[in-house]
Amino acid sequence: MSVLQIPEVSLVVLVGASGAGKTSFAAKHFLPTEVVSSDACRALVSDDENDQSATTDAFDLLEFIVGKRLSRGLLTVVDATNVQPHARRSLIAVAKEHDVLATAVVLDVPPAVSVARNAERPDRTFGASVVKRQHDQLRRSLKSLRREGFRHVHLLSSVEEIEEASFERTRLHNDLRDVTGPFDVVGDVHGCRAELEQLLDELGYAIARDEAGRPVDAAHPDGRRAIFVGDLVDRGPDSPGVLRLVMGMVASGNAFCVAGNHEAKLSNALSGRKVTISHGLETTLAQLESESDEFRAEVARFLDGLIAHYVLDGGRLVVAHAGLKESYHGRASGRVRAFALYGDTSGETDEFGLPVRYPWAEEYRGQAMVLYGHTPTPTPEWVNNTMCLDTGCVFGGSLTALRYPEREVVQVVAAETYYEPVRPLAPPEREPDTLRLDDVLGPRIIETSTMGRISLREENAAGALEVMSRFAVDPTRLVYLPPTMSPSDTSSLEDHLEHPEQAFTHFARTGAGPVICEEKHMGSRAVIVVDRDGGGVIHTRTGRAFFDAETERAVLDRVASAVAAVNLWDELGTTSLVLDAEIMPWSTKAGALIRQQYAAVGAAARAGLSSALAVLGSAAARGLDVGDLAGRTSRRRDDADAYTAAYRRYVWKVDGLDGLRIAPFQVLATDSETFETRDHLWHLSIADRLVESDGALFATTGRLVVDPTDEASVRAGIDWWNDLTGAGGEGMVVKPLANLVRGPKGLVQPGVKVRGREYLRIIYGLDYTEPENLGRLRDRNLGHKRSMALREYALGLESLKRHANGEPTWRVHECVFAVLAMESEPVDPRL
Repeated sequence: MSVLQIPEVSLVVLVGASGAGKTSFAAKHFLPTEVVSSDACRALVSDDENDQSATTDAFDLLEFIVGKRLSRGLLTVVDATNVQPHARRSLIAVAKEHDVLATAVVLDVPPAVSVARNAERPDRTFGASVVKRQHDQLRRSLKSLRREGFRHVHLLSSVEEIEEASFERTRLHNDLRDVTGPFDVVGDVHGCRAELEQLLDELGYAIARDEAGRPVDAAHPDGRRAIFVGDLVDRGPDSPGVLRLVMGMVASGNAFCVAGNHEAKLSNALSGRKVTISHGLETTLAQLESESDEFRAEVARFLDGLIAHYVLDGGRLVVAHAGLKESYHGRASGRVRAFALYGDTSGETDEFGLPVRYPWAEEYRGQAMVLYGHTPTPTPEWVNNTMCLDTGCVFGGSLTALRYPEREVVQVVAAETYYEPVRPLAPPEREPDTLRLDDVLGPRIIETSTMGRISLREENAAGALEVMSRFAVDPTRLVYLPPTMSPSDTSSLEDHLEHPEQAFTHFARTGAGPVICEEKHMGSRAVIVVDRDGGGVIHTRTGRAFFDAETERAVLDRVASAVAAVNLWDELGTTSLVLDAEIMPWSTKAGALIRQQYAAVGAAARAGLSSALAVLGSAAARGLDVGDLAGRTSRRRDDADAYTAAYRRYVWKVDGLDGLRIAPFQVLATDSETFETRDHLWHLSIADRLVESDGALFATTGRLVVDPTDEASVRAGIDWWNDLTGAGGEGMVVKPLANLVRGPKGLVQPGVKVRGREYLRIIYGLDYTEPENLGRLRDRNLGHKRSMALREYALGLESLKRHANGEPTWRVHECVFAVLAMESEPVDPRL
């Protein structure tokens, strides 16, 4: 029995005359969905699979279907005669377009067998001469199939061979999806053996040596494996030593290695091919001269067997020397190998005579992490889930590794500069406060330490650009925008839309531990960035200045003085502080909104309903039965009064700073530290100290700690909320007490708001509590809102971390802008 090997991702082209049995053969060995038949395509375009006039259209359709399947990485079989070179040529072109290997399976049965089979089919009206001509064309093609581009050719020369054949689907050499790590991915070594030994030691590997003391292997006690991104050789002091160590690690299973462009060039040189001896190759060849013939032969075999890229860990990790765009992952072709070895080049050279490379990583949007080297950078940075690990060790930089999946960078500094770079290692410095449109426009992916990669839609970025460019405060002081907050699940109680019970149930389900209920002040959200000398900025949740310049200076002076009075500057070791707060009254910032929207609605409703009640009273006095209508109208008038009372609670007169109240509830960051891991009681204790220092300006925030798994504690939390809202309060926010919390299913919501029944009249309308209205409002989808809340929360934390780490403004601004852009997503604003 013949076992024919075909790659799992490939194009299989059946070749044989009419009547050779291709359709039966395909049905026996492949799924119906894997087979694309020319006869079936002819029938689709003409309703007759024997209509030869439809052949051109049929093959256009066949190639379209084949292309779509190959683009999705699906094995595809073409069932057609394919005995003519031009027919095969177009199929080879489709395979190359999608970077898959092509296999020809030739069914070479005697012409008499094909003629006899066709005679049994009434739809085959052509004579034996057609079959003989096709058979002759097939025979003439046998010697040229490999030259045409077929990687594998399987020839089945008899009916018996065809009957006995079977297929084995094999993985490509680059397919290591079943190898899951953990890994330590090492950047370009370039002959720096001493630094490589030091790096492996830092990573925890035990190095084995031969009798001459040379390193020949390295193993990790925890079973970790190294992956080398290529360019082991050239320029450095000991390329043979690096090769000896890496080859030993690969041979023992302690490492993988992909080919670099320098390995490819050295391989050509060792095999006798003509190459230009430059860019450090002359150094490696000279070093190899002192090695034995046996060692040089081992090196040649090792280099010849290197793969251009690997796909590992279920497809979540890709390693290639120069990187690899998503459509090339797990594919096999000359252009895939060229991209992996040399990157995406324009064919031009720069002022240093080096190739101009396209910044493929900036456009990368794939799910897999791509780790690579090739182009040295001063420091490794994440760009759209890719990282370059070549940090120029041979040029006096450092040798870098990334621990996967931990994403931890480990580096050792080069002992010296072994080779002067042609091009400066560090790119021209960018002004840290200079912002560029391409920092924020277009679809983007932002790496966050809290939530990994967060995608940003192009249309959302465009919507945020106008707000940020026209209205926002100085971007150097705009270090944070607060995230949106999701309400609790809809209450099942008859007269409530939101209730604490659902919030406590939510956090109990997520494993958040104890929660803290914080009084929700009905004011306007504000971020206060205050300096020790009274400078700073106060801005809204959309980045706009909260006050006019004079008022802002006065408020910042008071805040800075209060912080000094409680010795917080020295305690936190900072000259700058970022506070999250609520500023009251609501009318301070929303005066125009209250007058034009809420007050107008309330006044119109009260006046109109009062007039209606008067008319109904007159009608009732004349004996008309208007009792039901009068009752409904009276209830609506009561609702209008309740609506007006709801917003009036948050309106009072402010004269300068008199009447202004600030309720800080979280210390976001200093100039060198963030505090998301400090529990909320710590944050509120800071706020309490500010209240004690300046009670005329600062307002306290009521709070209660609740165990959501304890019935009595939950009951106390519900009672506290009832008391709060019954006295006219807006409601409360329920947060994990520990602050930043990860549960079994990932990041836990940072807070869930539970708003009071009367306050919700402002949001949903004066008569929202009517049963028919409340029933309709219960059907609210919170999934998107909660997803937004988590993503904005992670982006906000990332911007604060970058600020505290002293990163340039444009890096901080990237995250701040993303929060504002995400607010453009279509979500019910009442949530």
